[in-house]
Amino acid sequence: MKVFAHHLYEYKKGLRNLVLHTIEKEHLPAVVRRLEFASISYEVYTVGKTNRINIFFGDPASIEVIRRIGKSNLNDYTPEEDFMLGVMLGYERRQQCERYLKQRDLWEKKTAHGAMCS
Repeated sequence: MKVFAHHLYEYKKGLRNLVLHTIEKEHLPAVVRRLEFASISYEVYTVGKTNRINIFFGDPASIEVIRRIGKSNLNDYTPEEDFMLGVMLGYERRQQCERYLKQRDLWEKKTAHGAMCS
C-alpha cells in the first residue's frame, strides 16, 4: 500500500496523468475506497490466472482511452496501443519509440507467419 500511496501522491501533484498499479486482490477494496473518496477515475483488470489486479487510475480522459482499447490483458495490446499506453503512463518517449519499433517488427513477423500458415 505504500507504493499505491506514492502513486496517488504523484497523481494528485500532477506528476502523472495516468497510473498503472498492480496489487494483490485482497487490497482492491481499500484502493477502490481511496480512489472513490478522492473522486479519481479508475479501471480494474485481473492479471491472468493470478491473485493480482492491474488498476489504472487518473484523469477521466485517460481512463476512457483504456476502456475504449478494451483489452484486459496487456499482452493483447497491439504495438500501437502499447506505445500509446507507455506515453500516457509517462515513460520516456525515446525509449517508447525504440520499444515500439521492436514490438512492431515482432508483430509483423508473427502476422506474416500466421498468414503463411493459413
